Amino acid sequence: MKAVDVSPPAEASGMKLVDCRRPTPGPGEVLIRVAAAGVNRPDVQQRKGLYPPPPGASPVLGLDVAGMVEVAAPDIGWPKPGMAVCALVNGGGYAEYCVVPAVQCMPIPRGLGYIEAAALPEVFFTVWNNVFWLGHLAEGETLFIQGGTSGVGMAAMQLAKHLRRATVFATAGTAEKCAACLAFGADVAINYRTEDWSERLRELTGGCGVDMILDGQAGPYTSRQLDLLAEDGRLVLLASHLGAMAEVNVRNIVRRRLTLTGSTLRPRPPAYKGRIAAELVAQVWPLLEAGAVRVHIHATVPLAEVARAHLMLEAGEQVGKVVLIVAPDMVRQGPASAAHDTLTTEREQASLLRIK
Repeated sequence: MKAVDVSPPAEASGMKLVDCRRPTPGPGEVLIRVAAAGVNRPDVQQRKGLYPPPPGASPVLGLDVAGMVEVAAPDIGWPKPGMAVCALVNGGGYAEYCVVPAVQCMPIPRGLGYIEAAALPEVFFTVWNNVFWLGHLAEGETLFIQGGTSGVGMAAMQLAKHLRRATVFATAGTAEKCAACLAFGADVAINYRTEDWSERLRELTGGCGVDMILDGQAGPYTSRQLDLLAEDGRLVLLASHLGAMAEVNVRNIVRRRLTLTGSTLRPRPPAYKGRIAAELVAQVWPLLEAGAVRVHIHATVPLAEVARAHLMLEAGEQVGKVVLIVAPDMVRQGPASAAHDTLTTEREQASLLRIK
């Protein structure tokens, strides 16, 4: 099979397609023939040598895929061979075939094609784990999202509005990105290049602060964000792009009963991820099928041009997700599952025309 090979640390140009052996599923696993694969910031970090895969994971990049089950281990009841699925994988998504624990697979929501389905797992798993499980976002609370036009940001805005009727504030770096935040559910979008987001949020909340903050910057932002929290507020960190160290007022955390937490989902065991998958299918998939929650695809890129996809993320110009087309024939045909529509979306048809 073809897969993307890279030896971290490397520039985007260091990635190349190579021939390698097709993986074999073990107990509890399935082999997926990949139609499309999502591109995520952790992929870029891994390529740079900053985010090594956990023990036992494939060294091939790629954390979410959509495709068709080719082989299932004998102990698997679902999914079966021939079923169209999307899945959060521990690595190996930038390849024609990928092995994944069966519990991390989900059916493709009705009406979505492989491209949109490949944009779901990493984003929605991350939001569910951090906003709802760790951040405990409650009905009617206020949520502040740093980076509203990332895939995670756009998913978090929508789920917070639909599932918790939250008031959502978000930052973005251009007027166009701020407009996208508003279109995807933010009540207020703040251009962090032209406004002081901390002062603006104090004004918007009447000095009371926000109930929860979702942030991937950390570093010098950490103390400022803790100061912005309301009593019993929660700051959930996804990453530390601005720095691994921060000075915080611990007495303030204790006195105001604040929570500072963070998570890395990738090393978690399959059972943990399987519980998230089950809750997503039960509570979020109906919203996707009804069109209440949307996935925004910024660009689709052929697998052989993966370097171009990484450069898009490094430039920080994308709105939503970048998706690799691994098997154009599968994308063109669409998910061939009895439980889901077999027609591809208009977006996917247009994407195929662009990559021919």
